[in-house]
Amino acid sequence: MSAQAQGSARYVALSGGVGGAKLSLGLAHLLGERLTVIVNTGDDFEHLGLHISPDVDTAIYTLAGVVNPETGWGRRDETWTFMQALQRLGGPGWFRLGDADLATHVERTRRLRAGETLTGTTAHLARSLGVRSRILPMCDGPLRTVVDTDQGTLAFQEYFVREQCRPVIRSIRFEGAHAAKPSPEVLAAFADTALAGIIVCPSNPWLSVDPIFAVPGLREAMRASGRPVVAVSPIIAGRAVKGPTAKIMQELGLQAGAVDIARHYAGLVDGFVIDSEDRALADKLAIPTRATRTLMTTLDDKIALARDCLDFCAELAGTTSRHSQGQGARS
Repeated sequence: MSAQAQGSARYVALSGGVGGAKLSLGLAHLLGERLTVIVNTGDDFEHLGLHISPDVDTAIYTLAGVVNPETGWGRRDETWTFMQALQRLGGPGWFRLGDADLATHVERTRRLRAGETLTGTTAHLARSLGVRSRILPMCDGPLRTVVDTDQGTLAFQEYFVREQCRPVIRSIRFEGAHAAKPSPEVLAAFADTALAGIIVCPSNPWLSVDPIFAVPGLREAMRASGRPVVAVSPIIAGRAVKGPTAKIMQELGLQAGAVDIARHYAGLVDGFVIDSEDRALADKLAIPTRATRTLMTTLDDKIALARDCLDFCAELAGTTSRHSQGQGARS
């Protein structure tokens, strides 16, 4: 393990979706309490009167070891009595809530209505399931991902779950971003003097990472940390490991591949991790690049990629950070 990953060094991971949770798990195995995962909440929505936080729950369930291994989201060994009864009553069944998963949403909603913050509620849920690493929502206020498509404007879950990503995306926006702000806990994670590096997980850059950077003040806090930022590509040989990343890139007029993802992160990151299959692209990237195995099918894969990211952070820490040179982030 990297010397940077030992002792008191702390790390922040930015995560959304299954890919982000997988790498977060590898990092958690190496770092334990020294890892903070800042999670996308642009996917959050109200359903059946409940506050649903899909990416936050995927992070909690994954790090708690209770995630459904077949889907990468939801609870393992789930039962569906509630959904079956709801559908018999004519209720909406397009967003499926398992019985154990439902308990999470009920308890979150109860605490939020009692006046707790989303950050405090998330900490309680993670602690209750035995998660050692810290999981933080990107903000406590509402910031919602909305997609404009050839079939009209859709809330994220309508596009992603109900329509199964079939509509063609024209643009993506983040409603409520102007009023959002990072929580004190998020700002403290970036200001921590023990912080040694920041890792942008292999999450969808447009749907899972951009909402995080849309929170006013968050990217500035990351830049002010002066610590190396490493991003991991979610694309391998032009194909998305999971989800609609390649499809969305094509619909936005981009080439589905590591080159255009690296351009998307220009000015935000100091290093870029690509899969070994894309090694030949390294010369086309105007950024320090490391090629390694990024496909995570086993726990060992997740830990190995996490170790590579930590080592890359340590390597970049020995050079002058792009952020410390005062360069602006991508607009």
